[in-house]
Amino acid sequence: QVQLVESGGGLVQAGGSLRLSCQVSGLTFSSYAMGWFRQAPGKEREFVAAITSGGSTYYADSVKGRFTISRDNAKNTVYLQMNALKPEDTAVYYCNAVIGRGPAYNYWGQGTQVTVSS
Repeated sequence: QVQLVESGGGLVQAGGSLRLSCQVSGLTFSSYAMGWFRQAPGKEREFVAAITSGGSTYYADSVKGRFTISRDNAKNTVYLQMNALKPEDTAVYYCNAVIGRGPAYNYWGQGTQVTVSS
């Protein structure tokens, strides 16, 4: 049973920073590409960033240059450092294993709320 536990969200002013964490269990973490997705109110969930098992990273154009994804295989944890936050980054953020820019599992954790005030 895959378990995904996101944390680190909060309320921040525009231009601020947050660091999200996702603790993963139930899969061989180091073998999977991992990613972050987000869902804003009234919108579909969208891809944000991903990191391969080898450490290569790729991002949605909307966050490139502002967000950085990383992983710690010893802790089965994936991170998302978010800088220069904008109000349009407001969403619930989720992690998952990824295939390309889509989720590998049709299962989601509770997510973590990020709210950016203007």
